Amino acid sequence: MSKNFRVVVDTGVVVSALWSVDGNPACVVKLIPNEIVPHINDVILAEYKEVLDRPKFDFSEQKKLAFLSKIEEFGVHFIPTESSVPFLYESDRIFYDTAKESGSILITGNTKHFPNEPFVMTPAEFINMYSDA
Repeated sequence: MSKNFRVVVDTGVVVSALWSVDGNPACVVKLIPNEIVPHINDVILAEYKEVLDRPKFDFSEQKKLAFLSKIEEFGVHFIPTESSVPFLYESDRIFYDTAKESGSILITGNTKHFPNEPFVMTPAEFINMYSDA
């Protein structure tokens, strides 16, 4: 049975998922598209591409393309209105705004970078909630 959670996946979670097939970030990404529906937009996709192309990660083209193709095929495009919430890192705003306005769960390894809201979760918190649903 499909649970169809709406999510916005922060770039750090994507990097962790591609870095290691074990762990909660990889579990989150493996749930696309059957159990979770990622909400994306051109800004989020551009950040994914830019970060995954960084030489320090040395991801294979095949691995990057597999993830990006999956997220583009099954992601729901959503363009939020920009909030006035203050952010330490302005690049985090698009993830927060997309999640909040689309009614999605924001999955991030850096919850301290975001407002303390119930829809902002770590990969472990999301997997626990998902398992209990």
